[in-house]
Amino acid sequence: MIVIKRNFRTAALLILWLPLQVFAPAVAAQNAVDAPASTNTAASTATTDNGPLQQQTLDRVLAIVDDDVILASELQTAVDRATANAKRAKHELPPAEQFRRQVFDQLVIDSLQLQIANRAGVRISDSELSDQMEQIAQQNNMTLEQFSEALSKDGVPYTQAREQLRRDLLIKRVQQGSVSEHVQITDQEIENFLSSAEGQAITAPQYHVLHALLPAANAEDNTVRQFAAQLTARLRAGEDFNRVIAIPGPVKVQGGDLGWRNGEELPSLIADAIPSLSAGQSADPIRSPSGYHLIKLAEVRGKGEIVEQTKARHILLKPSAIRSEEQCKQLAGELRQRALSGANFADLAHQYSEDIGSAMEGGELGWTNPGQLVAAFQRAMDDTPKGAISEPFRSRYGWHIVLVEDRRHQDVTDEIRRNMARNYLHEKKYQEELDIWLRKIRDEAYVDIKKV
Repeated sequence: MIVIKRNFRTAALLILWLPLQVFAPAVAAQNAVDAPASTNTAASTATTDNGPLQQQTLDRVLAIVDDDVILASELQTAVDRATANAKRAKHELPPAEQFRRQVFDQLVIDSLQLQIANRAGVRISDSELSDQMEQIAQQNNMTLEQFSEALSKDGVPYTQAREQLRRDLLIKRVQQGSVSEHVQITDQEIENFLSSAEGQAITAPQYHVLHALLPAANAEDNTVRQFAAQLTARLRAGEDFNRVIAIPGPVKVQGGDLGWRNGEELPSLIADAIPSLSAGQSADPIRSPSGYHLIKLAEVRGKGEIVEQTKARHILLKPSAIRSEEQCKQLAGELRQRALSGANFADLAHQYSEDIGSAMEGGELGWTNPGQLVAAFQRAMDDTPKGAISEPFRSRYGWHIVLVEDRRHQDVTDEIRRNMARNYLHEKKYQEELDIWLRKIRDEAYVDIKKV
């Protein structure tokens, strides 16, 4: 099953064409609204030489939500897919009617937010959508083609997943625009949180530990101790942990991958050995009443976080009614040639760049961490050597050229801890404000529920 880390809502699913595809949902909805309230259906009447036949109901309006409607086919599609998603994730569902009502309520809230987006002129471009789909594929350790194939195996067409993501992004953008301005996190709040027991637990280092036990009774202690030393030597030589512990010996080795854990979640015997290890190192065999323990620290996060940072400048050119895509690309290439011929890149950025945030600073982006920039920009910057200027490339924002000024390795542990604290506090406040705002727009909306 595909994991999408963008918090796809279970019930917010694509609105498909009506089952018989006789007409578009908007037409059906309008006919239903204009028809007598007692029916609330879209119907078709067939005729023969002998006269009219019985009417056939094609769809039914369940609710009018401001300027939109929710159709019975939409609700059934959403319920079916939410049920399938829950079963794949092995989540227990509430009673059928309660679940159906929950899905319906989510459709109402989604409709209200999408209408706000439409009235405000919020749009998600195809290039931005493609960039987001690529990021999701990368999060699942797949190429875009592999991701598309995996979606198909899960019964979700790629085009359908794209459009659902577009709806999700529209809703997220509306929420951010309406809620974020009410959420402020001060430096003092971050300091207080980091000093608290909760903050220390959340930001504590996490360790990815590999562990194995070689059982040993007193009579065979020396033999097992020598075998444990041999296995440790092979681990330190760089051999794969699982292959090493599968090597035949005087006893059967037990254990494997303990996964990610913080210090408090580790057994005391392992927790005592871990602080002295760096990522990739193995401890000396440790004796306990059960036998000899092999411990390898595979990875660590939240402690000694060394990343390669890049210092760069860029020039952004945005396609518009005045300047086409091709003209932007051509101008970017011309500016690159001027910079390579000796023109000052910062002066060119100040004159030509349409990135409001950096143009006045000569296109300066400062030091950036991996993953901080959009995927297309990150790729182009990573592929550009220090001191060089990239070829023109496209991101969802427009056409760029980037000058890589320097690179360095930096310990960002404290920065990461502060960011973790800020994100935790922001998410907590944001969710509280979001719940208030969603209740507000629901209470202020015109919602005429016919039948669910």
